Amino acid sequence: MGRRLSDLLYGHRRTQVGLLLSGPLGWLVVAYLGSLLVLFVAAFWQLDTFSGAIVKQPTIHNFETLLNSDVYRRIAFRTIGIAAAVTVTDALLAFPIAFFMAKVVTPRMRGLLVVAVLMPLWASYLVKVYAWRVILSQDGILNWALSPLGVKGPGYGVVATWLVFSYLWLPYMILPVYAGLERIPDSMLDASGDLGGRPWLTFRRVVLPLAFPAVVAGSIFTFALTLGDYITPSLVSSTQFIGNVVFANVGVANNLPLAAAFATVPVVVMIVYLLIARRLGAFEAL
Repeated sequence: MGRRLSDLLYGHRRTQVGLLLSGPLGWLVVAYLGSLLVLFVAAFWQLDTFSGAIVKQPTIHNFETLLNSDVYRRIAFRTIGIAAAVTVTDALLAFPIAFFMAKVVTPRMRGLLVVAVLMPLWASYLVKVYAWRVILSQDGILNWALSPLGVKGPGYGVVATWLVFSYLWLPYMILPVYAGLERIPDSMLDASGDLGGRPWLTFRRVVLPLAFPAVVAGSIFTFALTLGDYITPSLVSSTQFIGNVVFANVGVANNLPLAAAFATVPVVVMIVYLLIARRLGAFEAL
């Protein structure tokens, strides 16, 4: 049977590739795209306020509620703003670290630094968030370190959320930027110097344009992960974000249609973001 099947597929390159990819692609369509389709369909359902039952009849009432409510609009803009702030912060922090790893240190030291960047990813997500919760608490080490200067720490709130997110997703920005910088030939930097280009001019005219797609690639991770997270805001802030509202409506409020409608907001935002990233060549740097 195996021999006959092998003879049948011999010379049919496309058929071989199709059979090879059928399993992963089938899983992607059923588990990932299928769940997004169910989410989108559920967003058009409605909750019967009297009985609490879900009415599976198409309606745009949930989207009208989101658009007409100042509260939901503020939550959406706050979430997108925090995601953008975390992305910019991580890009500014990651670029010098990645450049030092890719162009300055020896190959042996480079390997050690890559391991050092990856090590935080080996720790539990909750452990890291709770560690920051302790750091940012009123009796935490941050307030203790700043007290001699007469400065008080940010405590719990939006600033704390921004700090924790920036720490959590920094490795996801460093690694793509490092990979992008490593692909830049050293000869191009030497040529820029030989032609009279100063370090800042070389960075602006040579390094940054070539590494920019890698920065955009890293921003996909930081932006998307921040946009959909609800655990960190619930632990270090009382401010509402999209993830918190979705979680509350799925659990406590039992309003699955509204939660599904609000969950489509980050999906749409990420689709637009990915289209822009594709135009900027980010997928080539992944």
